[in-house]
Amino acid sequence: MAKEEKVIITLVKSPIGAKKNQKDTLKALGLTKMNKSVEKVNNEFIQGMIKTVGHLVKIEESK
Repeated sequence: MAKEEKVIITLVKSPIGAKKNQKDTLKALGLTKMNKSVEKVNNEFIQGMIKTVGHLVKIEESK
């Protein structure tokens, strides 16, 4: 079984003033406070969520 790639997603910009679907996406990712980071498996679902809120988050590859 191949090792799953993971990404670290960090909220770097405030979602105040963002659209409701963007706020809901951040909540679904588990990003509720500024500078909070979560580690997620890199798949097409997470990539779609990142695309929605890409201007609010910073993405790094996990080692």
